[in-house]
Amino acid sequence: MKNRFYLCTLIVLLAQTGMAQNQWIQYVNPLIGTRKMGHTFPGATVPFGAVQLSPDTDTLPYDINGKYNADVYKYCAGYQYDDPTIVGFSHTHFSGTGHSDLGDFLIMPTTGALQLNPGTATDPESGYRSRFRHAAETAEPNYYKVKLDDNNILAELTTTTRVGVHRYTFPQSDDAHIILDLMHGIYNYEDKNVWTFVRVENDTLITGFKQTNGWARTRTVYFAMVFSKPFRSYGFANFKNYPYKGFYKRFDQTKNFPEMAGEQIRAHFDFKTSAGEQIGIRFALSPVSTNNAFENLRAETSGQDFETIKKKGQDQWNKELDRIRIEAQDREALVNFYTAMYHAFLSPTVYMDQNKEYKGLDQNVHKADGFTNYTTFSLWDTYRALHPFFNLVQPQRNSDMIRSMLAHQQQSVHKMLPVWSHYANENWCMSGYHSVPVIADAIVKGIAGFDANKALDACIQTANVVYYDGLEAYLQKGYVPDDVRPNSVSTTMEYAFDDWSLAQAAKKLGRMEVYETFMKRSQSWKNVFDASIGYMRPRLSDGSFRKEFDVLSTHGQGFIEGNAWNFSLFVPQDPEGMIRLMGGERRFLPHLDSLFTMHLPDKFFEETEDITRDGIIGNYVHGNEPSHHVAYLYNFTSQPWKTQERVRMILKKQYQPAVDGLGGNDDCGQMSAWYIFSTLGFYPFAPGSASYQLGSPAINKAVLTLENGKTFTIDVKNQSDKNVYVSKVFLNGKPVKGTAIKHSDIMNGGVLQFVMAARPVK
Repeated sequence: MKNRFYLCTLIVLLAQTGMAQNQWIQYVNPLIGTRKMGHTFPGATVPFGAVQLSPDTDTLPYDINGKYNADVYKYCAGYQYDDPTIVGFSHTHFSGTGHSDLGDFLIMPTTGALQLNPGTATDPESGYRSRFRHAAETAEPNYYKVKLDDNNILAELTTTTRVGVHRYTFPQSDDAHIILDLMHGIYNYEDKNVWTFVRVENDTLITGFKQTNGWARTRTVYFAMVFSKPFRSYGFANFKNYPYKGFYKRFDQTKNFPEMAGEQIRAHFDFKTSAGEQIGIRFALSPVSTNNAFENLRAETSGQDFETIKKKGQDQWNKELDRIRIEAQDREALVNFYTAMYHAFLSPTVYMDQNKEYKGLDQNVHKADGFTNYTTFSLWDTYRALHPFFNLVQPQRNSDMIRSMLAHQQQSVHKMLPVWSHYANENWCMSGYHSVPVIADAIVKGIAGFDANKALDACIQTANVVYYDGLEAYLQKGYVPDDVRPNSVSTTMEYAFDDWSLAQAAKKLGRMEVYETFMKRSQSWKNVFDASIGYMRPRLSDGSFRKEFDVLSTHGQGFIEGNAWNFSLFVPQDPEGMIRLMGGERRFLPHLDSLFTMHLPDKFFEETEDITRDGIIGNYVHGNEPSHHVAYLYNFTSQPWKTQERVRMILKKQYQPAVDGLGGNDDCGQMSAWYIFSTLGFYPFAPGSASYQLGSPAINKAVLTLENGKTFTIDVKNQSDKNVYVSKVFLNGKPVKGTAIKHSDIMNGGVLQFVMAARPVK
């Protein structure tokens, strides 16, 4: 009996050890956010990987007869859960964006008569696409599997940082094919492909490149592709005719000719297969050359089979997810949390080869000296919570991201930091210069690994490029006039916040003249406040406010992806000043309350595709980023308990462990970062500040393992769905006064304890 007791105890300890050894991927569901407007992808990738190997479920064009096709917006990540067919598996995807690009190098296995057209969803037999069922689909971190029903082929995908690894299990067939579609892309249109080149090096190795003109207008990606068995024959079709073909016309280039070139190419490689035979493909990417792509392939996959590569990638995920260990009331909470961490660690993405070479913004080849170079900077979104989250749990990686931004700035002919950049291109999407608060937040929080003063110089340079987006008028008048730029009010407010964050970094570095200059600029938000109505309002060059104005409409009112009701609250650098200007608490609190309780009819956002009903609570638009700090505004009033109430409500309503569980675009991890912070009980209200605002933790316990070797524990007493109010907070046993804690409180290690209650402490 005694031995049996010890055996049971040992089993429990082993089970606990198994959890401690990082089996967190069991709680990650990559399908969350793949229905409706989450715009996530379900395929295989490693943390921050350069390859995102994922299924694409349709081929809608960006435009029809020269006009924007609104339906294409559903396919920013290439995959929509409700689609019945899969077109193929491409190697590059954005996660959660509201605009798109990529979808490079689509591969599709088929059998039977060769078809080089994808066909349509309503008539899949007309092309190489296949029906599929979610019952035969599996999505895990770094592993995706699906049965392609029309050809009875099992598709499996995994990756390394730079290599997509495919495994296809075929039926018996004398006519098995692997389609390589070089025309395919996301947000595609007829002339997006500038040029494509393919070489058949031998009967298992293919190399080439593809250049596109899309969101990134000059983007070139190189590849090396290796088959696990020799193909019997091959060929291609060029779907664009040219009046002049040179002397290549003497060849029949369509069959077994070892080089292919053109704008619109689809290639095929033909095999004979036995029942259950597996054909593997390893597909490496490079920003520099086919030789580098092949070296990436050798370095990352040589001597390793599919299962080994899959396990290594999943081990990487477990290691990253283990940075925060939580205890929650149910499995659903664990799935929500660790899927949010998974989405937060998808981007920015590695953008350099194994030898550290990458193509720079100047289109020349550079070498990352002592750092990892990254791309995919969706900064209008991610400066708010994602990069502050990295400063907490990924400071070294965030330091490398900042060094990548500084390299971008040096290579830029404008000498500007990134606005929204990917693949050696600046696409200029959105507004503001939000690299600045990313860098400022790191400086203020003491993140090492980059030259802080040089980084501040880059911020100052960026903030003074007068021809950028109404900046000259902003500097001259203190606001961006409505007759100068269409998003004049929100741009003014974003510049003001960015300037404030720059000032905080300057103060940290003792550069007080810079501090004074930019603190003065940071007050510019006041210049677009119309006291007669109590809202921010478009202002003309002559100083007058625009007459025709609707505070509820999100279209054409001077704000980018938002309305005056929400955006008027965007003053995180000076909430107390904003409250005073709006008439003090007596007027401000009813206004803030009404934001969550009123109804916003569809007509006010139906022309703004990034705002949907799913992401709205009252008139509060959580599915879009400018409101992400708003629930924490109550902390600056006499009613901080309402922050606790609102945060817990948002967590419940906007995040569900379901395919349609995200209330809006995940936006490269920003929505997920909000969830992580708010679930832990605190939030970076104003990046560039060294403090966090307290909310209402929605877990029982969390242990953060910090890169400095210390741990920070969040211990929550009496936590439940009913006990959403904080009655007491203790830091290392001492009561916390006020509603904030410092970044240094966390980095020093210790215990933050919340005591929860069912009624607010007023």
